[in-house]
Amino acid sequence: MKIYTKTGDDGSTGLQGNYRIDKSHPRIISYGTVDEANATLGIVLTHSLDEDVKSLLTQIQNDLFLVGADLSNPNLNDTKNRVSLEMIENLETHIDKFETELPPLTNFILPGGDESAAQLHYVRTVVRRAESQTVLLSEKDEINSNCIKYLNRLSDLFFVMGRLINKRKNIPDVPWKI
Repeated sequence: MKIYTKTGDDGSTGLQGNYRIDKSHPRIISYGTVDEANATLGIVLTHSLDEDVKSLLTQIQNDLFLVGADLSNPNLNDTKNRVSLEMIENLETHIDKFETELPPLTNFILPGGDESAAQLHYVRTVVRRAESQTVLLSEKDEINSNCIKYLNRLSDLFFVMGRLINKRKNIPDVPWKI
């Protein structure tokens, strides 16, 4: 099987269930941005990371494939490959756990520090964009609302993990100064 099919040469693409839509449709933009976040997360995983961080990020990469699959399936009666509340709760559990290692925030901080932490902050912004685009999609088409919740929580987790990596490497948060 060849990687190219030529079926999208007219500006359309196929979805699960043999649907075809324009490549500019909010559904494609939404799950395409989820894919971008996943690819960017792959860059973070090229760094030397603590095993708990690496393991979680690898799990999130798999979860992001599921988010993309969910968003690519317009048939909400099809219950396979759907983002679940358990996935969201798992992110919350990790946020809570990692925050116990961090000092409380007293002001806004700037993204940066260790390269892997800075890249996680970048992934966070891509996830925020994916969330916004998924909200736009939900205004046009019915979707699994857990996708929005998952992306919202994921960006929070990446913020915390960026701080965590810096803390573990003894790099202080950089406060925003006006």
